[in-house]
Amino acid sequence: MPTVVVMGVSGSGKSHLGAGLARACGVDFVEGDDLHPPANIEKMRAGTPLDDADRQPWLDAIAAAIVAHSGQGVVVACSALRRTYRDRLRRADPALRLLYLGVPRDELARRMRERRHFMPPALLDSQLATLEEPAADEHAVVLEAGPDLAATVAAARQALSSPV
Repeated sequence: MPTVVVMGVSGSGKSHLGAGLARACGVDFVEGDDLHPPANIEKMRAGTPLDDADRQPWLDAIAAAIVAHSGQGVVVACSALRRTYRDRLRRADPALRLLYLGVPRDELARRMRERRHFMPPALLDSQLATLEEPAADEHAVVLEAGPDLAATVAAARQALSSPV
């Protein structure tokens, strides 16, 4: 299994699907939120969006986790909102695959209101404004994480098994 980055805005289901996909494939799961520096978490908790400078140490930590799993396969949950962020992660593993979770705004807002997380629902619009959906040349698999985790994991595994 290649390195898979499950990407999308907050509330899209990256962690849930990523953990399920990793279990199903027998590889490690890396929760990108756990790699944020404390200052980033406090900034988001306070309702302030991160900027590119805030995200650099976080992306470096995610890239290091990818390198640490080189040749083993790993699933990483990471918003990877901008192309430049994804390019940074691809430098850690040029063969990585993107699994993009596109979810309608209203559903994202509902999910964010119903969960306990450091990312408040007030930051959803800033995430959507920052998001650069993957371009065709990024060969991303696009899914919506539905309520049936097993079915979504199966769809992800099938889509990821197709050559780029």
